[in-house]
Amino acid sequence: MQEAVYYHDNEVVLNYSKEFVTSSDQLFDSELFNTLIDHYLEYLKTERRDIREFLYAGGRDDKKVKEDLRNTLRLITLMNIKQTDLPYVKFPDKLEEVVEDMYRWWNSHQRYSLLYTQNADSYQTNSFMNVESKINSAARDLFRTLSRKITGVADNMYRQLQAGTNASLLMEQYQWDCPEEYSVLKEIAFVHTIMVRTPLIIHTKSNKRTNVFKDQDYNPIEDFNGSPDDWFCYPAWVGEVLMYVYFHKDYMSSCVATSGLFQLAREEDCHRKPDAILLFGNPDGTKDTVFYHDEKNGIWVGKTSASEEIDYFGYTKKSMLTLHNLVMMERGWLPIHGAMVNLYLKDGRKKGLMFMGDSGAGKSETLEALSKMASDLIDHQETVFDDMGTIHINEDGKLRAEGTEIGAFVRLDDLDQATAYKELDRSIFFNPERKNARVVMPAAPYKIVVKEHPIDCLLYANNYDDKRGMHLFNDAKEAKETFIQGRRFALGTTQEKGLSTTFFANPFGPMQRQEQCSALIDQIFAEIVKENIPLGEVYTCLGLPDKGNHGIDEAAKELLKFVVEK
Repeated sequence: MQEAVYYHDNEVVLNYSKEFVTSSDQLFDSELFNTLIDHYLEYLKTERRDIREFLYAGGRDDKKVKEDLRNTLRLITLMNIKQTDLPYVKFPDKLEEVVEDMYRWWNSHQRYSLLYTQNADSYQTNSFMNVESKINSAARDLFRTLSRKITGVADNMYRQLQAGTNASLLMEQYQWDCPEEYSVLKEIAFVHTIMVRTPLIIHTKSNKRTNVFKDQDYNPIEDFNGSPDDWFCYPAWVGEVLMYVYFHKDYMSSCVATSGLFQLAREEDCHRKPDAILLFGNPDGTKDTVFYHDEKNGIWVGKTSASEEIDYFGYTKKSMLTLHNLVMMERGWLPIHGAMVNLYLKDGRKKGLMFMGDSGAGKSETLEALSKMASDLIDHQETVFDDMGTIHINEDGKLRAEGTEIGAFVRLDDLDQATAYKELDRSIFFNPERKNARVVMPAAPYKIVVKEHPIDCLLYANNYDDKRGMHLFNDAKEAKETFIQGRRFALGTTQEKGLSTTFFANPFGPMQRQEQCSALIDQIFAEIVKENIPLGEVYTCLGLPDKGNHGIDEAAKELLKFVVEK
């Protein structure tokens, strides 16, 4: 990013490599101050008419307002306001209101910073973190100084707000084995280190996903004509898949949120070709969410085109998981749309419970209820995956499961009230005031996610039948048909509504590659029968009209009985 300040909608990106502000005196002469004042004055055209009338009194135009406001605020920090004849100071109450409103307006933005480096060693990384913290403190101290000088009274109650940025990224140019077809990506900097100040609240234009991922008959890289100044690469470990996710700078919030869900790959991991590449926010005038298999280079390539609709983190997550699933099916692993936990019982046993079901089926809710209900029997539980995982047959011929995410992207309404607050200090919240509010919260360390885990049962989350509890299938064929049919009652968190079916409850790869996935299903279910792993259903009833009479607690109760007695 070449400019010192990039301003887009409610997002501000500061490039410390172009301009580094460490004092109030530097701030008033900076490009940052000029840019923000321009946008603040634009904001006043539709908001806070009283403040606009005060600032523009006497026939001032934009240029004069900027000049007078800059000089007034600068000198206030250096002098006693009563000893000056500066513009605006004759009305201290109104000037205080201006400063308060500017500070509130600034803090209403998503604020990020970048620093580009050629060799990010541990010393430089620590220095970057320390300087960023100092800048945050300097911004907060400037506001307090202005407030104190204008009112003549020091505060006796302080809020330690994040007055600088919400997240900071240290960027480095990685040299990777880049095929000629992807040379346009070669100069784009990678995220080396990321610091997120949590809890972080992000407001996006959209609050649900409405797309379907489609095959494309040509490589999406052909649609890419972006400048390295406008893009950033987040190198992610999605399970065992190395994925280079290229974000347009308009979607910096999605890049930052990705750090809470997918492990950031280290520089030493990124000298090779990735297993998959995603172009997120490509400004090509379409609303494409597509993928393509570059067989020549052994890379799956996805593209999510720029639009207001994709300004929702669900698009980022599912785009990445679709590519992951396509890679894993090529390797002979079966993707599972669901959740898995290991329950460590107080009697010393461990049980690996896997649930399958599409969005809104009640997988996470059932596990949440089970954990709360069985606190006297369960020592602790370990999340393997909360949305997408895989089953494979290992070198010893045994079924094993692995996950994809180090975090969970869940609806706030689906959590027990205490859960969201337990992880508040490490969470990223999306549109908490809106329907389908979401939170990214920690789930599992990466080493747990990619560890091979035994499976003690596989259950389908049924939210549409008016039944309670759970039942085990006696017929493996009937069980397989239930899982393949993928029925659910959609709750409106995606484009679907009402009772629907999705092949293997997984529209993120298996639905698009049904023939390939069917062969894997046959292979894995044959092994499930061979290893005598129970197959069943839990009835969550979340899709029934009477939502107050859901079956989560009854399903969790029977599941607990099954776990204890098995």
